[in-house]
Amino acid sequence: MRSPTTADPLPCSTNPDAMFERGKAQNKRALVCGPCPIRMKCLAQALDERNEFGVWGGMTERQRRALLRRHPSVSSWRDVLTKMERKAQDRVALGTGVPG
Repeated sequence: MRSPTTADPLPCSTNPDAMFERGKAQNKRALVCGPCPIRMKCLAQALDERNEFGVWGGMTERQRRALLRRHPSVSSWRDVLTKMERKAQDRVALGTGVPG
């Protein structure tokens, strides 16, 4: 899989099976997602589709389950995460925050 913004491969595509490790190993694998240009889209899709297994968008299975339990009324994680991403970008543009 290639980045939509460059010809570079996405971080997870060099060893996709590793993104489906179990237990604590997922925490290390989730770090691979940090610089990924589609991290939020990946996470939103995993949350919206209730993907149970693997690391998606920098979150482990356990982290996603906890997030879904805490926010059962969210119908579109894509909308929620897009709004969060825009607010973070606006803060950076205004010099009042860091991306995140």
